[in-house]
Amino acid sequence: MGSELNVHADSKAELLISPVTIWWAVWTVVWTIPVVLGMWYLIHNRNSPILRIRGLGLSLSAIAFLHVYWILVQVGLMYGALAPGDTEYWIMGLWLPCGISLFHASNSRFLHVAKLQKKYVDGGKALLNSNPEPKNQKGLLNRFCSLAYNTRILILVGAGMLLQIFLTVLMWVISRKYHSTWGIPGTETHGSEMQQKSEMGSGWEWWPGVVLQFFWAWVVAPIILWKSRNIQDTQGWRVQTIGCCLSNLHATPMWLIGLYVPQMEVVNQYFLPPQWICLSIISIEIFTVFLPCWEVMRHQSLRQETLDAISNWEKKVKGESSDGKSMNSTSTMVDSMLSVGWSSKGSVKSDNSSSRDSILTMGALEYVLDRNPDPLQKFSALNDFSGENIAFLTSVAEWKNSLPQAILDGPGAKDDNLRDLLREHFNRALHIYAEFISVHHAEFPLNISSTDLKHLESVFEKPTSILYGEEREVDPVSPFDKFTFDIPSPSKSEFSEKGTGSGSSISSIKDRVMFWGDIPTDFCATIFDEAEQSIKYLVLTNTWPKFVRNHRRLSASSEATLNEQPGNMV
Repeated sequence: MGSELNVHADSKAELLISPVTIWWAVWTVVWTIPVVLGMWYLIHNRNSPILRIRGLGLSLSAIAFLHVYWILVQVGLMYGALAPGDTEYWIMGLWLPCGISLFHASNSRFLHVAKLQKKYVDGGKALLNSNPEPKNQKGLLNRFCSLAYNTRILILVGAGMLLQIFLTVLMWVISRKYHSTWGIPGTETHGSEMQQKSEMGSGWEWWPGVVLQFFWAWVVAPIILWKSRNIQDTQGWRVQTIGCCLSNLHATPMWLIGLYVPQMEVVNQYFLPPQWICLSIISIEIFTVFLPCWEVMRHQSLRQETLDAISNWEKKVKGESSDGKSMNSTSTMVDSMLSVGWSSKGSVKSDNSSSRDSILTMGALEYVLDRNPDPLQKFSALNDFSGENIAFLTSVAEWKNSLPQAILDGPGAKDDNLRDLLREHFNRALHIYAEFISVHHAEFPLNISSTDLKHLESVFEKPTSILYGEEREVDPVSPFDKFTFDIPSPSKSEFSEKGTGSGSSISSIKDRVMFWGDIPTDFCATIFDEAEQSIKYLVLTNTWPKFVRNHRRLSASSEATLNEQPGNMV
């Protein structure tokens, strides 16, 4: 029985050049090129809504770890006889587990985002904290559970890596298989150099790494699969998560079979035992790199299709004499969609291109936001993972509708008798900024331009820091993200001393405290206009067409089910 790299007692200490090793070297280059290009494409389009929510920093770091291991294994048959005897032990014991740990930490992000988005289902009017306010943070376990999600994941993954490193080093130290001067007597190897290398490629020293691989593939992955079963998203993230979990199931068992079953010796001459793990890495790269690339392209195509539909509708109604007629038609169509949907027997045909174009316009979107935003809010939160956009638009609309005419007029708001009223509405605007826009305090900061963000920061960021506590740093494990998912605890101030507590969320602070400092002179009734228009356009070209398509699909499915019933058969 040989080692992982198929080193036998009769192997020669030289570089193996054969048609098989040349094939694997060429395949390594051929596959690495599209993987690198795919990663570059994702980084280049990292501001896309589909990628921005995923957290590319952690996932691409894991892919980089795993792909380096994949390259070393693909050409292992070529250099195996020349490599030191413990090379494969360290690669399998340290490098691979680190990559797998990072990957599963990234893979679990899907469940966390889906859980956080559920709080927008109520229309975004009450941003509830996912965890109850802690009463007493005594005890190590309670303190750990009170930490933010990313912090908990980093601690768990880091602890697992440290344990794996400790066990790998410990096995290497106590076994004389890798050194003859110290260790447990009786564990040394004998024979020629190649025979000793062959024996180093397997044995009880490898089992800590084997146990860790089984833990991730057969314990963590099934849990993720079970929790993902009822989540239906529009971004392919669920497919990506499930595909990655299933890709790992065969890897370790087949690696052990290839390594310890004598009948596999014939296969090992052409296909090394760790290449079974490499098959799972290829599948992981397909689901983690190429599937998101395809989703980004699909998103861009849908966006362009929506813009074309809007352009066609505008050209059609441009010559009409009555704008009210087109608006009434659009509102009727939207009401029909939200109530009974499109039906081939109804007044609105699903194959009518004019109907399709009109329903995708900004007017239709604004009609829904104004009259009945709840279905769109629910869809955006549970399916598109962009519930913060609709919640922001509805919150700003409510804020604007509550503004008195004196503030809308501008100069009148500076009068002394309106100062309290102005402060009240400034605080409401301040909470909107903290909940949806601030990159330091919002759970899902809105994707707005840097110019709009800087303008809003100049008005609200200083009061927000005073009211909500110190700013938090950018997440170190997600360098491509512009946001994190942690809610910072307020710093010790007057409101914390009055019983708010260090675990209070933005929503709890919103109900208890107000900002009493000087109101910035740039604050006015139009402070959110630019951000509002930007988010409306983002919803129009991203979430809205998906929402419309989803309603069409559900309507068609309901109609087909109705037609299949015996009483409706012709």
